[in-house]
Amino acid sequence: MKELIYLLLVVLGAVFGFIGRWLYSKFKLTSVEQKARRLDADAVKEAEAKSKELILETRDQLLKEQQQVEREARERRSELQRSERRILQKEENAERKLAELDTIKNQLEDRKKVIEKTELELEKRESSVMMELEKIASMSQDEAKELIIEQMQKEAKRDAQTVINKIEQEAQLKADKLARDIILTSIQRMATEVSGDVSIASVSLPSDEMKGRIIGREGRNIRTLETLTGVDIIIDDTPEAVVISCFDPVRKEIARVALERLVQDGRIHPSRIEEVVNKVAKEVNRTIADEGEKLVFDMGIHNMSQEMIRALGRLYFRTSYGQNVLSHSREVAVLSGMIASEVGADPEVAKRAGLLHDIGKGIETESDANHAELGAEHAKRLGEDAIIVNAILAHHNDVEPKSPEAIIVQIADAISAARPGARRETLDNYIKRLESLENIAESFEGVEKAFAVQAGRELRILVNNTSVSDDEAKDMAKDIASRIEAELRYPGRIKVTIIREMRVVEYAR
Repeated sequence: MKELIYLLLVVLGAVFGFIGRWLYSKFKLTSVEQKARRLDADAVKEAEAKSKELILETRDQLLKEQQQVEREARERRSELQRSERRILQKEENAERKLAELDTIKNQLEDRKKVIEKTELELEKRESSVMMELEKIASMSQDEAKELIIEQMQKEAKRDAQTVINKIEQEAQLKADKLARDIILTSIQRMATEVSGDVSIASVSLPSDEMKGRIIGREGRNIRTLETLTGVDIIIDDTPEAVVISCFDPVRKEIARVALERLVQDGRIHPSRIEEVVNKVAKEVNRTIADEGEKLVFDMGIHNMSQEMIRALGRLYFRTSYGQNVLSHSREVAVLSGMIASEVGADPEVAKRAGLLHDIGKGIETESDANHAELGAEHAKRLGEDAIIVNAILAHHNDVEPKSPEAIIVQIADAISAARPGARRETLDNYIKRLESLENIAESFEGVEKAFAVQAGRELRILVNNTSVSDDEAKDMAKDIASRIEAELRYPGRIKVTIIREMRVVEYAR
């Protein structure tokens, strides 16, 4: 009986436990559902808040973009207004120049009328003089006529020459002023950096011990490096440095970079040298192509062959009196375009000719021709226009310029090379060249004093007017120029100016 009661109690406890767990589970489920509903409500509220936030942010962003668009539109309108003002100013300048030309033309017409009037007066005077001579002179009419005609001709020539000289002086003054204005405007608008390249490369070493490793056993390392790069490597007593010398700037650059990498790596033997040189050569060739393409793109020049672009890129490693030739070519191109725009020439043709004027310095050749001839031949072979070819050939006066653009390239080349800081040479060579110029001039008979001015670009010579005539002065200038060409080496050209004058001084007491 006790067992039955015990069993009944166990069954009842299990039933009550099951009912309690069921009630607890149901209560917990209800609590979870309520919590889920609260979370859903919170999520909806948060979503609505974020949606409002996003709408506000989007509205702010749209407002900012609208303001940006309006600001850009205002800037474009301002730029258009400035462009219109510049165009109007150029039109006014052109009208003013045309008015000046009309004034000069009118002056010439007035001078012509004066000359015609003078000729009529001379004819009247000649008739009256003839009548007088027939009365008082003991000579024939033909002889008197010849005498009067000769006298009148001299007077007419003298008067006409005076008028012509005055007109020429006025025109020259106006032309000089206009040319100065154009050149100064172009120089002011041109901003460029000053080059600081050198013609000999040196490589720093961590210690003098590295020199022996560069030379190698029985000199095989240095011979391999010189053979592969085509340079001369000079190893002297200079501490912790070696010097690389080569006429070809590209080879010199390849050798310099390769040697620096070999020194940094420490593994220096023939096979490693060949590997590094080949790798550096490819990198330098890529640099040449990149620099050429970058320059052509920056200048906005189209339809240029890859061979010409590569020749331009080689100028990146070339210098002339310390001035980087690629930077010089860019500068000449920009100046040529500016000057051509001012004077009414073709700015695109002038810019292209200015960019290619020194292209001969970037051509790989063993020819003895100068860089102007090489560049002109190269440009002609690659299909450049005849105007471009002539401008390249004429920029050092090897031939006569046949277009305004060729003359503009000459001017831009002179401006770029002559500006302060563009080029440099040693003080000793500079002084020696000036002394040589003055000594050559003073060696000629009749020269009183010679002065080398404008950094040796002009030689001014004072001559004795009693011992040297005008015709002899012209011949002397040619002879001095020929001797300078034969005896001296110099960049560009040198102007020889001979000054001969008569000064008469008298005092009135």
